[in-house]
Amino acid sequence: MNAAIIFGLLLALMLTGMPISISLGLTVLSFLFTMTQVPLESVALKLFTGIEKFEIMAIPFFILAGNFLTHGGVAKRMINFATSMVGHWYGGLGLAGVLACALFAAVSGSSPATVVAIGSILLPAMVKAGFPNKFGAGIITTAGALGILIPPSIVMVMYSVATNTSVGALFMAGVVPGLALAATLGGVTWYRARKFDYPRQPKASMAQRLKAFKDSVWGLLLIVVVMGGIYTGMFTPTEAAAMSAMYAFIVAVFVYRDMPLRDVPKVLLNSANMSAMLLYIITNAVLFSFIMTNENIPQALAEWMLGNGLGAIAFLLAVNVLLLLAGNFMEPSSIVLIFAPILFPVAMKLGIDPVHFGIIMVVNMEVGMCHPPVGLNLYVASGITKMGITELTVAVWPWLLSMLVFLGIVTYWPGLSLWFPRMLGMM
Repeated sequence: MNAAIIFGLLLALMLTGMPISISLGLTVLSFLFTMTQVPLESVALKLFTGIEKFEIMAIPFFILAGNFLTHGGVAKRMINFATSMVGHWYGGLGLAGVLACALFAAVSGSSPATVVAIGSILLPAMVKAGFPNKFGAGIITTAGALGILIPPSIVMVMYSVATNTSVGALFMAGVVPGLALAATLGGVTWYRARKFDYPRQPKASMAQRLKAFKDSVWGLLLIVVVMGGIYTGMFTPTEAAAMSAMYAFIVAVFVYRDMPLRDVPKVLLNSANMSAMLLYIITNAVLFSFIMTNENIPQALAEWMLGNGLGAIAFLLAVNVLLLLAGNFMEPSSIVLIFAPILFPVAMKLGIDPVHFGIIMVVNMEVGMCHPPVGLNLYVASGITKMGITELTVAVWPWLLSMLVFLGIVTYWPGLSLWFPRMLGMM
């Protein structure tokens, strides 16, 4: 009964157009003051201890690094490198877009940042080369979603905060699925380009490839700095985030010199605004999680499922349906912070690995970012392509369908996610 009241109130507030973070906060406070005897002091204490986590510091640093890279010419050089490698294949510029998105995802941690950075440069080039606008838009919208699966990933940090799962293990678990999804999206791109005989670029010479690699090497080295540092134990994921922000600043301002020093305060302010928004959502989600636990809602859900003989297969199917539906109305950070504390205890009782469950949630978030009505990537791509949301939805459909198939594979094949972190001894 209490669960119905909580979610009913939350849904009602969201339907008024109120931001998710404020809806969460009002739902929590209304329920606490009218239907529980929880002392206010314990709420304040929970709020403080809930956000007093070292991992949360990684979020503003990754956002800052992504903003420096987006404005600092790194994306342009990554696109040139990717084009020199695969541009001569069918749909070459499209394949270069998928590869560039995968590379940029490995340094930014954000899907919208990946769409903006790669899309704003690549889409005009694709149209100029003779590709239909819809083809390029479909590629960039879906490949941009790799930003939250290929580590580092802000959404993975959110999941870690909500469930106390190792961020390092999550990052390593995202590597193989991220590369597999990039290959899947590349396969769809190649097939459609071959089917419709889209243009191919002249094959780059070895000298051109070496020059493109040399130009982009400072950006590519950031992948080595972040992943290598975590893998070797030189620093934690949070320290890696701080390192990536500092490295991105030096590369953008002093190495590539694409960003003048006078623009740095503006980038810092934009990053602070985005970080404050996410931290406010986290704060309210911590309280929401406190209410869920206090009312024993996750435990009751687990007991009901186990009592009705529903096993891991049925539970994971239900999780995918629930998260895909939530993706119609909410953005990824909110979905993870609201649903992870509810679903995670059930997953643990059913013997599902916490890292594998995190990857399932992240892939669901990726799909949600690419379909209407509130798919973040759709809106970002709409701004770049000047296409309507309905037109964009039609454009992304072939790639989105392949992502749904991939979601099914990730869900029921734990080894795809867990093999790499186990090999590294992180689990």
